[in-house]
Amino acid sequence: MKIYVFHGVNLNLLGRREPEIYGRTSLAELNARLEAMGRENGIEVECRQTNYEGEMVSWIGELKPSDFLIINPGAWTHSSYALYDAIKGVNVPALEVHLSNIYAREGFRSRSLIAGACLGQISGLGTDSYLLALAYALEFQKYRQEKNLQQGVEENKNS
Repeated sequence: MKIYVFHGVNLNLLGRREPEIYGRTSLAELNARLEAMGRENGIEVECRQTNYEGEMVSWIGELKPSDFLIINPGAWTHSSYALYDAIKGVNVPALEVHLSNIYAREGFRSRSLIAGACLGQISGLGTDSYLLALAYALEFQKYRQEKNLQQGVEENKNS
């Protein structure tokens, strides 16, 4: 049972790219905070970043139903049916996160193809979007451990 945080395209530039929109926290700093929060709660958090959509699709395909996914697809949010299909295909509970409020930005950013494959979405709160998503994921995983549930999201939706 593990929580994965997948960062998409251009998030390797976090802290340097448009800090007025995305903030000044680097990806390494954000990952360290997320991993520490997981350790404090006794659950392993693994963070990964890629600029290659197919690589992220492959990572998603490796997830087990007992895992949890937090995903910031970056610009793939608005264009990737492949990520949507991958998330739906693995039956893993997932949350979509964004540093900025994608609905308050350019029109093309106000549509998420990924959201429909996820339990929910948190956006517009900077790095707190990730921290809130992780807080939810930790509670979700603790509940599953207490109930000794190993099934994926479909079975949990019916609980």
